[in-house]
Amino acid sequence: MTTVAMPPVDQIVSPPRRLGSVRRTSTMLMTWPNGIGAGLHLTGRSRDLVTPTEGSPRILATADLQVVTGTDRNIESIVSEPMAVGLEHLVGCKGGGNLRAAIAHEVPDEVELGTPLHLLLDDLAGSTLIAGFAFFRWADRIPEFEEFRRKAPRRVMQGVCSGFRPGSSSLLSDGTQSGTAHRVQAVGPLSATNDPMSWHQLAPHPEIAMRRARRIDVWRDHGELSIDAMFRDSCWDPDGSEIAVHEYHLLARADGGTDALTSVEARPRILPYVECPLAAPNAEWLIGTPMRALRSEVLERLRGSDCCTHLNDALRSLAEVPVLASSLPGNNEPIPNT
Repeated sequence: MTTVAMPPVDQIVSPPRRLGSVRRTSTMLMTWPNGIGAGLHLTGRSRDLVTPTEGSPRILATADLQVVTGTDRNIESIVSEPMAVGLEHLVGCKGGGNLRAAIAHEVPDEVELGTPLHLLLDDLAGSTLIAGFAFFRWADRIPEFEEFRRKAPRRVMQGVCSGFRPGSSSLLSDGTQSGTAHRVQAVGPLSATNDPMSWHQLAPHPEIAMRRARRIDVWRDHGELSIDAMFRDSCWDPDGSEIAVHEYHLLARADGGTDALTSVEARPRILPYVECPLAAPNAEWLIGTPMRALRSEVLERLRGSDCCTHLNDALRSLAEVPVLASSLPGNNEPIPNT
């Protein structure tokens, strides 16, 4: 897999926190302590932070997750803080779409409450799938990588998503991947240098690592909820620079009473193939959907060549916006101290 640099993009990762807003941030760090071909270690961290109109920002909730998977993406161990009842029953489950059904069955309270831990659990499916991209950036320095890559089965990808639509530059005539260079972009840090609370504390990373990061800002505006969110998958090059392969920026509004989406704009910023951004306008198909239903509705409405896997991931994370909005300053319930 080769890569090609995209033109520079402006940095929208950490806009200034608004007074009277709630921000959820999360990261999932993917590493291989025992080297290529060994188990994948995932370290997840998430935080909800309220910025009141007066006074200091306060942490509403945090979550940490530690997972080890085998070479076939099956969960070998899983622990969290806070501890979730039933989490141990996910051992043996395989990363992928079916894992989300298992999460809903084994830890239903986390799903129902829209906790930071649920966001991390939901990201296991996608994170275990994309993690290996990091090795391609180090291929020249890993002698065994080429053999490992050669043994990987070739899959028919045609129709999986917008980037693999029929006739896409990413595909051969048999529907398998053509080897077209992935478009990537060097990106800046997640945290704002002038705001130490813009993100949760980020876990240190080894040289070869992948990271999925999310930010969701929510505030009230003239009877509606306003949402500004981002999604990024990135890794680090041998020179230490951070390189993103997937990044979206979402701007949305929702009815303050029904929590239904009234507008949504998906801005593709960094994606592997030229066809990938063609799915972005389809985010508007979700207008009118209650946000708490987005985790299922996105998968039902945006499918095949009409979807982008990473756009779907970004949109599905908006399902917990009503949960975050319930802690906005001005609501009846008190803001808890940490």
